[in-house]
Amino acid sequence: MGKVALILGIGGQDGTYLAKLLLSKGYEIHGTSRDDQVRGFDSLTLMGIRRQVQTHSLALNDFRSMFKVFRNVQPDEVYNLAGQSSVGLSFDQPVETFESIAVGTLNILECLKLLDRPTKLFNAGSSECFGNTPEPANECTPFHPRSPYATAKAASFWTVANYREAYKLHACSGILFNHESPLRPARFVTRKIVSTALRIANGSKENLRLGNIAIERDWGWAPEYVDAMWRILQSDKPEDFVISTGKTYSLEAFVAAVFAAVGLDWKEHVDIDSTLFRPSEIDRSVGNPAKAKQLLGWEAEMHMPQIARALIEHEQAKLLEN
Repeated sequence: MGKVALILGIGGQDGTYLAKLLLSKGYEIHGTSRDDQVRGFDSLTLMGIRRQVQTHSLALNDFRSMFKVFRNVQPDEVYNLAGQSSVGLSFDQPVETFESIAVGTLNILECLKLLDRPTKLFNAGSSECFGNTPEPANECTPFHPRSPYATAKAASFWTVANYREAYKLHACSGILFNHESPLRPARFVTRKIVSTALRIANGSKENLRLGNIAIERDWGWAPEYVDAMWRILQSDKPEDFVISTGKTYSLEAFVAAVFAAVGLDWKEHVDIDSTLFRPSEIDRSVGNPAKAKQLLGWEAEMHMPQIARALIEHEQAKLLEN
């Protein structure tokens, strides 16, 4: 019998790639969304794995509905990838953000404590918890969250650590730096840049409106990051890991790479809009993935220039299909 995995937030970018990876390893996959009867799970269908995944309705802030799913599925591994995932949106919806991330994580941990079986938990942490990182952040770098989203993720991280120590749960957090793929929702800035650049290359007269393009980020490739998640749970000892490429690029460099991939000079097609600047911004974010390389044998292979090209090539292929 293969292992049973429960993926909370299976319909998102990471959940979809993780489900595909675990299926290739012989897992039985269960996934959750707020209402699995009405959600289309388009990403799972796109990957050709929708029929191989059993889905359940689960509200992160509803302990009863969560415990019912956990009790019925009896998972060997739980991956918490759910919750409000937009930093920008968290400034407009701070309460919903905190409840879905911090309270949701607490409910998961309480379920695992009550189930009283050797279930392992992976919790998706965020580099946003660190705030600015002039030097690459590692697992010992103090947190300085600068958004409601980051504050919620920090609370989630420390709740996992507390339950690991107090109740001896096999619970781990991966502190994930930015990671992209064609499955990113349209509201994310990388997806906005790629789609707008392609429209302009195909004759659109619009300009791309962006906020602060001087910010620097450590961009990775989502299919590689879900492999790191799985590796974290295969360790005998539960530990937290920074998952990153260790390299940083400005948003301006990302924009330039995307427009260059479609044969355009970005400076002719981009307008800076001060209304898009965030109330508090992280100027530089970069991680130190040395622990993951040493203990997990994991290392990022794709970096920003390759990622920008891959995103463009995927969208171009879609246009040709249509």
